[in-house]
Amino acid sequence: MTPKKILQVFEDYQTARHSFVQNVGKLASRPSNIVLLEGASVLELLQPLLSDVFAPIKAEAINTIGKLATSSQSLSENIVRMNMLPNLLSSLQAGNKYHKTAVLSLVRAVSSYTPETAGAAVQMGALQGVVACLEDFEPNVKTASCWTISNIARHRKDLAEAVVDAGAVPLLVLCSQEPEACLKQGAASALGEIARHAPELARLVVDAGSVGPLARAVCSKDTKLKRHVFAALGNIAKHSPELAEVVVEAGVFPDTLLHLAHTDERVAKSAAVLVSEVAKHSLEMCELLVHLGAIGALIEAVGRSGSDVQMYGIMTLGFMAAHSEQLALAIIESKCVTELSCLLCEDTEDHVMATAVWTLGHIAKHSPRHSQAVADTGAFTKLLQMFLNPKSSEDLKQKCRKTLKLALQKCIDIAALEPLLCNAPVEILKYIVGQLSKVLPNDAKARRLFVATGGLKKIQEIPADPGTTLMEYITIINCCFPEDVVRYFSPGHEESLLDRVEQYEPNVLCVGSQGDGEIEDDTVNSDDTYHEA
Repeated sequence: MTPKKILQVFEDYQTARHSFVQNVGKLASRPSNIVLLEGASVLELLQPLLSDVFAPIKAEAINTIGKLATSSQSLSENIVRMNMLPNLLSSLQAGNKYHKTAVLSLVRAVSSYTPETAGAAVQMGALQGVVACLEDFEPNVKTASCWTISNIARHRKDLAEAVVDAGAVPLLVLCSQEPEACLKQGAASALGEIARHAPELARLVVDAGSVGPLARAVCSKDTKLKRHVFAALGNIAKHSPELAEVVVEAGVFPDTLLHLAHTDERVAKSAAVLVSEVAKHSLEMCELLVHLGAIGALIEAVGRSGSDVQMYGIMTLGFMAAHSEQLALAIIESKCVTELSCLLCEDTEDHVMATAVWTLGHIAKHSPRHSQAVADTGAFTKLLQMFLNPKSSEDLKQKCRKTLKLALQKCIDIAALEPLLCNAPVEILKYIVGQLSKVLPNDAKARRLFVATGGLKKIQEIPADPGTTLMEYITIINCCFPEDVVRYFSPGHEESLLDRVEQYEPNVLCVGSQGDGEIEDDTVNSDDTYHEA
């Protein structure tokens, strides 16, 4: 056999290996093929090719395994179990930009699923090589490194701390100032994922100088970058008033409020989350937002039905109302309470209804005026219906109960309280009757109306055990009316009257004429016969 034929055998083998890995890569691009590939032991066949002497085959094998890891959690776990990563990570710095990008993409895919797979990658030494790639000259390599760090840090606090200990934060801040939009996106995402776990991690991110570059990126035209920037700033601001103040002082408002109406749903949601995280901390933050026109922007957000923006808009209004009765009054005057009440229907998603209920409670809790504004929308009846509805979630029921408690304890409108007497359970009745016991003793017109509309009768029909708070309230109400009136509306009183009628012995007056024209009245019993005069 000639040398040419001998070499041809090796060339054919090389071509076959290359063709195999290319074809598997094409098959891995279709999710429907993943189960079949896994059943065919595709990882076991590809693993030897990771150390192939022919560089294109090795690179193609890494890319293909990365595709498989992206498509399947079980395959990602098998990649960790088969110990594929250490050899690839050891050659990370020695490879070219394509090799680095492929390896980083594989580590990113493996780390994306669970804390266990991400932790395994960290234990195999992934962070050292990944962080080193943040200093690479190639933007694509740095971008892949940023996204890999983001996927590792997002799972748990200890993984985020490992990223910080590896020295990633200063390099990520530098990456956030690069001109490439994709690189800024990855850096913003990684910084946000690190900051979201704990106040101390958020403080480290802030101290590294990240807020300034992130705030400047708010004005970018890149939609994806805006989304990650708002998310990162929200993850920083949520931990404490001090961190929220740092974000506000960076000048992200009022631009953030304008983005609540952004056409991209994810951008609008991230902006809404940031506004909510800032508003929850203090009255001063809420007043600043209101001064910048937040209430109008939030009302528009409430009108975005079926979106997360709607829920966060409602939540922010709740935070504002909770901090101050003046801010709650400003929300009432903006006619927002009517919109919130309209959300209390079956067509609204459960979590949105629960948020609206919570917000109405914070609006109504301040004074009779606030409570009256909520009552005028018919919200009390809706809240009671949702509380009694067996289909309502436990969270929704608890929020309805608490909101009714807060609102009823401030309500002094008999017309709003009385309709609730018929169906309210005892745990709600005590708040209704308690308010009636405060209003009726001091208002004669209200007492007359209460009797005329049947309210006193409903009070007498309430089953209350002696010595309970509810019984005390009923006693106070009964003392506001004459005893015979109370007795008249008491249960069984009609029957007792009928019994008295049946047992009554009537006295009949007989009228007769005398000879001299005078009239003589004789009293006779009912058993006597009638006699002519």
